[in-house]
Amino acid sequence: MLKGFKEFILRGNVIDLAVAVVIGAAFTSVVNSIVSNLFNPLIGALFRADSLDSAFVWEIPTMDGSVAEVKFGAVLGAILTFVIVAAVVYFVFVLPMNVLKERAEARRQAGASKAEDPETELTVLAEIRDLLAADRARQPESQRTE
Repeated sequence: MLKGFKEFILRGNVIDLAVAVVIGAAFTSVVNSIVSNLFNPLIGALFRADSLDSAFVWEIPTMDGSVAEVKFGAVLGAILTFVIVAAVVYFVFVLPMNVLKERAEARRQAGASKAEDPETELTVLAEIRDLLAADRARQPESQRTE
């Protein structure tokens, strides 16, 4: 029983998943910090508000005389937060990593020697034909046998 548990825990997939969860949690805090400390204040300054939750509120009277609020600003704020998080993830993390991978791949390809296509029977026969033709051209015409 313990042997099976040990094999399960030490299986590569479990370890990879655990590392991904830990890195994902750390990554989430970095992205949230960038969004909340950099982009949200800039957007708040544009709209002159701390939050869009209180902006664009539509009040609807209900049957019992109370008022229901439809908060378009809160929905807009959630959409903007999603777009900002996606932009931060792409431009701060994904795009630079793709550029680094492309550069590394270009360096690897430039450093690697290009292997020529393997010779086929056809190319060998063509070389033999060309050598024989050159040899015939060098022989005097009296010695040629065709």
